[in-house]
Amino acid sequence: MYDLLRPLLFALDAETAHGLTLYGLDVAHRSELTRFVARPAAELPVEAFGIRFPNPVGLAAGLDKNAEHLDALGALGFGFVEVGTVTPRPQAGNPKPRLFRLPRHEAIINRMGFNNAGVDALVDNVRKSSYAGVLGINIGKNKDTPNERAADDYLFCLERVYPHAGYVTVNISSPNTQGLRDLQQEESLRRFVGTLREAQERLGSQSGARTPMLLKIAPDLAEAELDAIAEVLLASGIDGVICTNTTVERTAVADDPHGGEAGGLSGKPLFERSTAVLRGMRKRLGERVAIVGVGGILDGGDAAEKLAAGAALVQLYSGLIYRGPRLVAECVDEIRLQREQADAA
Repeated sequence: MYDLLRPLLFALDAETAHGLTLYGLDVAHRSELTRFVARPAAELPVEAFGIRFPNPVGLAAGLDKNAEHLDALGALGFGFVEVGTVTPRPQAGNPKPRLFRLPRHEAIINRMGFNNAGVDALVDNVRKSSYAGVLGINIGKNKDTPNERAADDYLFCLERVYPHAGYVTVNISSPNTQGLRDLQQEESLRRFVGTLREAQERLGSQSGARTPMLLKIAPDLAEAELDAIAEVLLASGIDGVICTNTTVERTAVADDPHGGEAGGLSGKPLFERSTAVLRGMRKRLGERVAIVGVGGILDGGDAAEKLAAGAALVQLYSGLIYRGPRLVAECVDEIRLQREQADAA
């Protein structure tokens, strides 16, 4: 069905189509018509950072920033769903237009800027949802919060989402909030992660249940910067790392009419770089820190390659825009096939 709808959606402004698609998914779910949109993915259990996932293919943050569509998205066969990025206070994000498709390159450029309704609204939506799967909640800082106070924003969000999340992702790698990526520098990161880890353990002790915490990193880091991040991750005892966010590199799309738009580039042109970062982080971290692979997964083979590079889990976003919900089951099927072939070898 998505093959029929895609030309109509692509005729619309990208952000308008985004909202319309989510509305349509909600309608399909309430009408019990989701089976015409996607087939449920078969079980392919995997464990990572102390959680059992029904399958290793999840939804990346950014599609459902306010957890308004959890039930509909959860019915598409994902092994887990990540919502956000959410900030302490509501914010409108960057001026429109801020979302661009690059169809020739199967890519997207966005400069949304953490547009969301605030953490309290997200928590309220999670409470109202019937979704019972693994839920990741991605947290960030408000645009007008200076970096020296950034930890305050993340702590504010962490404390509020902690009881409702299967895991929490700390996003310091979006290119669309000025100065945010500076938090990835070694000394800043060491202090920042240490503060959040202390809060994580305190909240776990208070609640009697420990919620894992992950860090999402950028693909545009030098090898020395990745070395430093790995050292911080290992020293801090963080549960996982997501490789990677979007890229500011534009070489692959320089010939596209939208190739020069500011923001983060995702989709097919990101695949090789994000996978290289993933592979490098697995070598640096060994098996001590779980890795989630995201960036440029357009088919099942891409998802399997992320796992072969060292990921325990993968996430989709841009691939869904170009391939539709069927991509979820395709990825699970391909991962299963390659595991069976490896076991038989």
